[in-house]
Amino acid sequence: MSAAPTGKRTASQLIISFLFTAIGAFLAAASIQIFLLPNMLIDGGIIGVSMILTRLFGEAYFSLFYIVLTLPFLYLSYRFIRRTFVLQMAVAVVIFSVFLTVLESAPSFTGDPLEIIVIGGAILGIGAGLIIRFGGCLDGTEILAIIINKKYGFTVGQVILFINIFIFAAYGMLFYDWHIALQSLMTYVVAFKMMDIVIVGLDELKSVMIISNKTEDLAQVIMNKLGLGLTVMYGRGGYSGDPREILFVIVERLDLADLKEIVLRTDPSAFISVQNLHEVVYGKPEQIAKKSTRRKRRAT
Repeated sequence: MSAAPTGKRTASQLIISFLFTAIGAFLAAASIQIFLLPNMLIDGGIIGVSMILTRLFGEAYFSLFYIVLTLPFLYLSYRFIRRTFVLQMAVAVVIFSVFLTVLESAPSFTGDPLEIIVIGGAILGIGAGLIIRFGGCLDGTEILAIIINKKYGFTVGQVILFINIFIFAAYGMLFYDWHIALQSLMTYVVAFKMMDIVIVGLDELKSVMIISNKTEDLAQVIMNKLGLGLTVMYGRGGYSGDPREILFVIVERLDLADLKEIVLRTDPSAFISVQNLHEVVYGKPEQIAKKSTRRKRRAT
């Protein structure tokens, strides 16, 4: 009798996780010390508040401000999210703070504002994205947003957007300079988009549900001609009450047109529903027939 899985990560998985967390922390710290702070730009969230305080009281206190402001959110994550996340976040925060201190004397990047915004924001987004992808977190505002979402129903995105708009607006008012506030907002947008790419990837996947009276024929055509895997689900017509087979397919955006063309050619009366997919996690797919002239495709 096989042992039940414990759900715990192996030593190699933990090492890889901490390694990429360290790489992400280094990139984020480098972006802030080399690109953002020397050019009076800030990030959103707790890091942004720490950068505002740093400009008011001196750059030597940045790491201190960041750690002190993050401590309450570590407690909140312990109370309201999960205890394992506290350790992952604490490790990321400590490593990030160490790199902030180490890189204090790093040469600053000066150039065109657009270069600073794009390069600095991209590096920051890659660093933060790596940390989140491997289970950590640098900013406590997302923890606060999750708690508010559970208690009051506001979405996480709405809460984070409100907090960051307030931070950037406060930065502009404090220093009577809306140019740096808007440039900081643009940097945040670049970082946020790059972070999303690192976490989710560049693949644009679609989920397709097909309702047809010729599901067997369609299944064979889809698997043999397009090289796609599929799942057959069983449903019932809401009006007729008749049992129906429903095909569920995950397809790349570039293959969607071919899929629709083949389905409608095989069954002109077929019903096709297409939805965007945020992410797909899958194991080793079974080998299915592939067209020799097409690249290997994802299977469900």
